[in-house]
Amino acid sequence: MKKEEEREMEIKKFEVGSFENNCYILICPESGESLIIDPAAEGKKILNELKGLKVKAILITHGHGDHIGALEMVKDETKAPVGIHADDARRLSSPPDFYLKDGDLIPFGKLKLKVLHTPGHSPGGVCFLLGKHLISGDTIFPGGPGNTAISGANYSRIIKSIWEKIFVLSDDTIIYPGHGANATVGEEKLSGIY
Repeated sequence: MKKEEEREMEIKKFEVGSFENNCYILICPESGESLIIDPAAEGKKILNELKGLKVKAILITHGHGDHIGALEMVKDETKAPVGIHADDARRLSSPPDFYLKDGDLIPFGKLKLKVLHTPGHSPGGVCFLLGKHLISGDTIFPGGPGNTAISGANYSRIIKSIWEKIFVLSDDTIIYPGHGANATVGEEKLSGIY
């Protein structure tokens, strides 16, 4: 039998911007409360997807520009508080309303989203877990870890994050990345890339 929270959560995934970022809206159908994850670009498109929903918070997987391009517009329209890990907060144009820490539970409606600190692509990179659904930002993609050939990134650290925080999850956990198609934890383990 599925856990209550797995059965009830709805996930809207849609692509925005020239970097083909995935923006996510997680919804508690019972209450209509939702969380926005990574308002990367095309603020009007994101706002259109929110019709009929009450936005509880805006969560940022990491502070790179391609993941926060529409943040100010979406925040201004929704008045929702913004959360990001302290190690990436300086990348925002204004201070966040709260900091995300490893193990935090973010409530929305009757559901709770768990924060996993997964540094490597950026120092403050995080993933979000609810049941068997993992929003991974740029920590892990189908076929490999996020880019570490950029300032502030660290290859050994991202691999450690993947093994300690993601590969301990059940193989059928679905990975929803910051760009591109979904995968599962089992598929990525079997790939032999890590």
